[in-house]
Amino acid sequence: MTHTLPLRVYYEDTDLAGIVYYANYLKFIERGRSEWLRALGFDQAAMKAAGDGVFAVRRVVADYLAPARFDDLLDVTTAYSSHKAARLVLKQAVLRAGQPLFLAEVTLVCLADTGRAQALPKALLHKIAENPPNKPQV
Repeated sequence: MTHTLPLRVYYEDTDLAGIVYYANYLKFIERGRSEWLRALGFDQAAMKAAGDGVFAVRRVVADYLAPARFDDLLDVTTAYSSHKAARLVLKQAVLRAGQPLFLAEVTLVCLADTGRAQALPKALLHKIAENPPNKPQV
């Protein structure tokens, strides 16, 4: 259940030193999570409208390993790691030509309209059960 989002580094992503500004990696992995959900068949706006909640980042543990630069072609990978009732943990990476530049473990919480935690959507739990982390992807 790993998804890969290809992206290119644009000038707007870099800092004065010509490398990707550290906070932009968080934007890159946010896009990766959104596309991971979309690839699983989940529309986040439809989830919210149906009362299935929205995801909010509760925790990020990040390692910056090497810099990305203007015009680099990157891959953002997102993979399921674990879950509890209202929490989902994902492993994410930003890679250049297979070389990890940034690694993160992201804990998401599913929130109701009230802002309180609610159980993860049953449809998502079914998808996770169908595609456990150790099961080879076809």
